[in-house]
Amino acid sequence: MFRFFIQLLCCLAVLGCFPSDPRLPEGLYQDALELNQAGQTAESKALMEEIVRRFPERPEGIMARQDLFTLEEILRRAEEEDRRQVRSTIRATIDALRRYRDRFGEYPVSLQRLVPEYGLDQVPVAPWGHPLLYRPFVSAPIEEVTDRRGRTSIRTNTRLDSYHLVCFGTDMAPGGEGMAADILVVNGAIIQESHFPPIPSPQPLR
Repeated sequence: MFRFFIQLLCCLAVLGCFPSDPRLPEGLYQDALELNQAGQTAESKALMEEIVRRFPERPEGIMARQDLFTLEEILRRAEEEDRRQVRSTIRATIDALRRYRDRFGEYPVSLQRLVPEYGLDQVPVAPWGHPLLYRPFVSAPIEEVTDRRGRTSIRTNTRLDSYHLVCFGTDMAPGGEGMAADILVVNGAIIQESHFPPIPSPQPLR
C-alpha cells in the first residue's frame, strides 16, 4: 500500500512539472489501472480525477472520466460493507457484554474477558483495523443503605454496572463525519451526542 501511495505522489508531481509531455496521459492512465487492480481504489480514483482535469480531451482523459463512475460505485459498495461490519461488530459486543453481566452481576474489566466464552472470536476491531474503546465504571460509587430499623449508612460500591463503548471512525480520532464519525454506546444503547456523559468521580479502587 505504501509503495502505491508513493507512486501516486510521484505521478501527481510529474503532472505538475511536465503537463505538456505527450507521453504522460497514457502512462498515468496505466498507473491508475494498476492501482485499482491492486485494490487501491481510492488512490486510483484520485489519479483518474487528475487525468480528467489535466487532459479532458485526450483519449485517456475520456476513458478516465468513464472509469470514474465504476470506481465511485466500488467505493460506495465498500463503504456500505464497512458500515454493515461496524453495526454487526457493535451488536455482537453489546450482546457479549450483556451475557457477561447476567452471569457475574457486573461488566468485565476488559473486552478480552469476552473471548471466546461469550461469543467473540477476538477482541472486537473496526473494519479499518483499530479496536473498539471500552471503559467500564461504577455508576454510583457511594451508596446510601437503609437497614430494617430505618437507619441510613454510607458504603462504597465497586460493582462495574455501567460502560462506555466507542468505535472511532476511519480517521481514528474523536468527532468526524461520514465514515470518520464515531459511534458511541452507553450501557448497550447507541447515543446521538458527540461526547459521553461524565463518569462519576472518584471511581473506587478494586
